[in-house]
Amino acid sequence: MAHGDITHIDIPVTDLGRATEFYSGLFGWQIAEVPGFEGYPMWQAPNKISGGGLAPREDGFTQPRSYVEVDSIDETVAAAKDAGGTVLMEKSQISPTSWWAVIGDPDGNAIGLYEGMTES
Repeated sequence: MAHGDITHIDIPVTDLGRATEFYSGLFGWQIAEVPGFEGYPMWQAPNKISGGGLAPREDGFTQPRSYVEVDSIDETVAAAKDAGGTVLMEKSQISPTSWWAVIGDPDGNAIGLYEGMTES
């Protein structure tokens, strides 16, 4: 994926089993846990391109969140702050080759950032 592409969408849920049944039945999504990410089942749309995760709902994470692929989280966070955005979650490592962070836009929308590649 290229800088600026939406790469992942997390959906906050309270009951993983119920959510898995709902989304797989409604949209035909393939939903499964990936080794190393237990308790965070990943979904993939029938087009095999769109996907994301079903994540536990918690304070500050009550609405779906899109993640945008960026060349550099550090540079994107700095640019977002210069443009009036805020940092909602600092850069954090996912794997040895990938990281994520969450920024807020001037209207208070949470936008996830993703840099790198997940290991296969």
